Amino acid sequence: QVQLVESGGGLVQAGGSLRLSCVASGTIFSRNTMGWYRQAPGKQRELVAAISSGGTTKYADSVKGRFTISRDNAKNTVYLQMNRLKPEDTALYYCNAGPWVVVITSPFRFSSWGQGTQVTVSS
Repeated sequence: QVQLVESGGGLVQAGGSLRLSCVASGTIFSRNTMGWYRQAPGKQRELVAAISSGGTTKYADSVKGRFTISRDNAKNTVYLQMNRLKPEDTALYYCNAGPWVVVITSPFRFSSWGQGTQVTVSS
C-alpha cells in the first residue's frame, strides 16, 4: 500500500508563493503518474496538476500559468510550485500515485490518501 506524506503548506498573502512536497513510498515511484489534488471546505476534491512517469503534465484551468508540477524520482518526491496565489486557492492539498487515467479521471479509486497539507491564502 502506498504511503504519502505531504508538506510545505502554510499561510500566505495573495500574490505570494509556496512549494509543496509529497514523498511517496510503498510503490515504484518512477513508474507512476503523480497527481496533486485539493479540497476546499464544502467542495469536492479536484485535480490540480498531474505529471506522468515520462514528464507529461496536465493542469486544471484555474492554475495554468501559476502552478508548476515536477518530480524527482531519486527522492520519490513530487513538487507543486505555486506562484501568484489567490484566496480561492485556499484548500487542503493532497497527492496520490497511480496510472495516468486513474489520476486524471478516477481518483475515487484510490484506497488511501495522506493527511494533506493546508494552504491558506489571505486577501
